[in-house]
Amino acid sequence: MNIALIGYGKMGRIIERIASERGHQIALIIDENNRDEIGVDDLQEMDVAIDFSTPHAAIENIELCFEANLPLVVGTTGWYDHLEEIKEKCLQGNKTLLYGSNFSIGVNVFFHINKLLAKAMNPYKQYDVQVEEIHHTHKLDAPSGTAITIAEGIIDHIDEKSEWVNDLVGEGEEVVPKKHQLLIESHRIEEVPGTHTVLYSSEVDQIEFKHTAHSRSGFALGAVIAAEWLQGKEGFYAVTDMFDFNG
Repeated sequence: MNIALIGYGKMGRIIERIASERGHQIALIIDENNRDEIGVDDLQEMDVAIDFSTPHAAIENIELCFEANLPLVVGTTGWYDHLEEIKEKCLQGNKTLLYGSNFSIGVNVFFHINKLLAKAMNPYKQYDVQVEEIHHTHKLDAPSGTAITIAEGIIDHIDEKSEWVNDLVGEGEEVVPKKHQLLIESHRIEEVPGTHTVLYSSEVDQIEFKHTAHSRSGFALGAVIAAEWLQGKEGFYAVTDMFDFNG
């Protein structure tokens, strides 16, 4: 495949390496240095685009790829307030987009088991649940998109939780959640690729369910696999559509 890579930070460079190892070519790199110069014509020879840019640039990048009729994998988070709007544009225009808060195979297994665990814990009201996430200090959004996906999986299966709230530790006053709120506690520490933990706590014990990323390579590999999976497809997809845990 000829891939247009949107965003050329640490993740972009790892994607470039993995795509090359899998026999693909990064035929176009778009970043803050040349974004204003890129138009629809520049994307015509591409097979797919992979976006790991920034939250404020994601919508503009998506709309450019839609205009060029170029399938797009979006790994950028922080733009999900516009998700339904983008979904509608994608489906009405017969475009192709796959988005996800995390493309790691391990994390997507984690997402699946997280829902099963929440369903199993729901009858036991003596346990309260919260989510903790740790990322590097360069991460622009809090909570992480991965933590939000985890929280939504819990809220869907725990009757007493109906919304999440975020506490970015060290920034402002401590957030004390109400009973119906699921706390996502965010920490920002130098050079941590990503750690997510779900904790069910009672007076007598605590259950911890945890995923620790050792590097960004798992995210990058998943994004390239997503681009491969998207070939020949049309429509609006979440990364979870790539995985069949019920088959």
